[in-house]
Amino acid sequence: MTPKVHAMAQRIWNYHLLNNPLEKCDCIFVLCSNDVRVAEYAARVYLEGYAPYIVFSGGEGELTKGMFPASEAEHFAAIAADMGVSEEKILVEPRSSNTGENVIFTRSLLANRGLEPQRLMLVQKPFMERRSYATFMKQWPGKELVVTSPPLSFDEYPNEQLTYSDVINVMVGDLQRLRTYPDKGFSAHQDIPEDVWEAFESLVELGFTEHLISA
Repeated sequence: MTPKVHAMAQRIWNYHLLNNPLEKCDCIFVLCSNDVRVAEYAARVYLEGYAPYIVFSGGEGELTKGMFPASEAEHFAAIAADMGVSEEKILVEPRSSNTGENVIFTRSLLANRGLEPQRLMLVQKPFMERRSYATFMKQWPGKELVVTSPPLSFDEYPNEQLTYSDVINVMVGDLQRLRTYPDKGFSAHQDIPEDVWEAFESLVELGFTEHLISA
C-alpha cells in the first residue's frame, strides 16, 4: 500500500468513527459480523456495568458463510458467556442479514420481551460506526445512542480475517451507502466532507470497488 492510499484510507476511517464516550445505557446492542473482537469488547463493556443486558444480532452474511458453527449472534453470545456474562442477561437475534434487519429484528425481539430501552449502546466494528448510527436513526428513531467499537487504529485493525485491502473496500462501500441509502429510506442523512468524498473517488479509481453497490 502506498503512502497516498494509506492517507486516503485513514481519512475515511476517521470519518466513519464517531468517537462517542462510553455512558451507562439501558441495553448493549451488538451488531455481529466476522470479527469476534467486537464480541469480546462488548462483553468487557457489559462486565464493567454499562448496561443491564446485552443483545447480539446477526445471522449469516457474505463474509461469514460457513465461518462459525452457528449464526453470528449465537457465536458472539457464546464468546460473551465464556467471558463471564450471565446467559440470563444475553438475548440473541440470529436471523438478520444486513444492518437494517439488525435494527428491525432486534427492535421486535425487545418489544416481544416487554423491553423498551431508551438509551442504547451500539457496538460495531470501528469503520462501521457511522453507518450503524445512520441506519439505527432511520429504523428506530427517538432513541438516545452511544456508538462504540474495539479501540483499534486503522493500522492495528487488519488481521487473519481482514487484510488492509479488505478493510479499505468495505469502508469505501459503506461511504457510498451513507451517500445513497438516505434516498432509499434505509438510513438517516449524514454530511460527508468534501475531502472525504474526494478520497472515496480516488480509491474507487484505484480499484477499491469490491464492496460497491450498483447505482
